[in-house]
Amino acid sequence: MDLMTAVPEVLKKSLAYDGVRKGLHECAKALAKGNGLLCLLAQDCDEKNYVKLVEGLCAERGVNLLRVPSGEKLGEWCGLCKIDGSGVARKVVRCSCAVVTDYGQATEAMNVVQKHFSA
Repeated sequence: MDLMTAVPEVLKKSLAYDGVRKGLHECAKALAKGNGLLCLLAQDCDEKNYVKLVEGLCAERGVNLLRVPSGEKLGEWCGLCKIDGSGVARKVVRCSCAVVTDYGQATEAMNVVQKHFSA
């Protein structure tokens, strides 16, 4: 399992345990309080101040920061979409930042993500 297949699984498990904060306001609050375990930031986020704030909070609190390919993909992984009858995501809302505050149960995907940062 590689990193980009492990991240959606980690987010899915974390969502089940109400352990994902989405959007700048919620993410900034979680990072400032020191509740963040993993921060995901979209590479296509074009707001420089947004990126600087998230990077600064992650560096200050020692939270692992992972860049994901697109905000649309991150939004889909965070559940900001409608799933149709065939299991395809529709009406996906972009998400530039997400913070995992609770991993839920330990899984292989969580181990893959943690190994990425320990290496």
